[in-house]
Amino acid sequence: MKLISGGVCAAKGYKANGVHCGIRKNRTKRDLSLVVSDVKAAAAAVYTQNLVKGAPLIVTKNHLADGYAQAIICNSGNANTCNWNGIEIAQQMSDLLSAALNISAQDVVVASTGVIGQPLDITPIHDGIAPLKAGLSYEGNAAAAEGIMTTDTVMKEVAVEFELSGKVCRLGGMAKGSGMIHPNMATMLVFLTTDAAISPAMLQKALSGDIQATFNMLSVDGDTSTNDMVTVLANGLAGNAEICEENDDFKTFMQALNTVTVQLCRMIAGDGEGATKLLECKVDGAENLQQARTVAKSVICSSLLKAAMFGADANWGRVLCAIGYSGAQVDVNKIDVSFRSLKGEILVCKNGAGVEFSEEKAKEILLEKEIEILIGLNSGNAKSCAWGCDLTYDYVKINGDYRT
Repeated sequence: MKLISGGVCAAKGYKANGVHCGIRKNRTKRDLSLVVSDVKAAAAAVYTQNLVKGAPLIVTKNHLADGYAQAIICNSGNANTCNWNGIEIAQQMSDLLSAALNISAQDVVVASTGVIGQPLDITPIHDGIAPLKAGLSYEGNAAAAEGIMTTDTVMKEVAVEFELSGKVCRLGGMAKGSGMIHPNMATMLVFLTTDAAISPAMLQKALSGDIQATFNMLSVDGDTSTNDMVTVLANGLAGNAEICEENDDFKTFMQALNTVTVQLCRMIAGDGEGATKLLECKVDGAENLQQARTVAKSVICSSLLKAAMFGADANWGRVLCAIGYSGAQVDVNKIDVSFRSLKGEILVCKNGAGVEFSEEKAKEILLEKEIEILIGLNSGNAKSCAWGCDLTYDYVKINGDYRT
């Protein structure tokens, strides 16, 4: 298992591109992206659990009912959510791509991201299809990754190489997500591609299982998005024996998938709107996995703790506070808390009570870009991890006039 370059084009048989078609006013911003497999691929997806869902999700879910797809089209700058003709527009996007690529509209994944409740004109998308298709390339991953960005400040791409039954396989992906990120799948747009051969049923099983420990453990601001999903295509061009059951190859595939998704989680958390720090909460010594996850999520979602991390304030009481209202039944008299970064590690709480520590050393640790919040429940062997970011002045600035 090794990290490689290439994002959604790392695996065999995938082309991609991104263009500015005119949805966004800034002509320097790409706003329409496309990923195409050379052949029809097994497909799986997970969707937001927000009751208000973007029209593209509804169309995509219908298209993936048979477990296959061949292309992904995504626009940024407009969410196509809460629009009277949203379904029609999303279907038109599929139909336009179907005609251009000579594939079935049922094999198109449609996605949109941006402002909610703003009508989406099909005209710029219609006009953008030709240049989008013309620029398709096996090296087009960066253009596609740029085209799905909204308030993101950096592109988010990861890929890995691994072996299945002696065949070299690759799995890569791109993501967008900076704000409106909170557990309860999905929390962002993530598009994954692989040349491994795996049945639609097992691909869905792998994705649904993986997100419980990755994207569902990620929070930036406590808002669950209306539009977002995670989609994976598997075209089988690596030539491995198709994975149809939970065997050793399935375990290896799960490891590859998790390697990519964890890296994307860290990228999304670190690029949270206005964020200056990546926070990683690691919980161990829990009675069971659910307890560990509940505690980790609660701590990473605490606005007070996030604000303290922005100020490099070792206010460990906010960690215990978040654990206390998490709903997890823990023995508060056994809890240990430490903070760790490249500058070292410092114990701030032992057995549920404060210990003497150097405020100067703690601040030095918390001034780093990546901070680990280590929690020991000392009641079992289960552990979990959650990702988030600090809460800054800029978060309010960004969201105070996001629409206008």
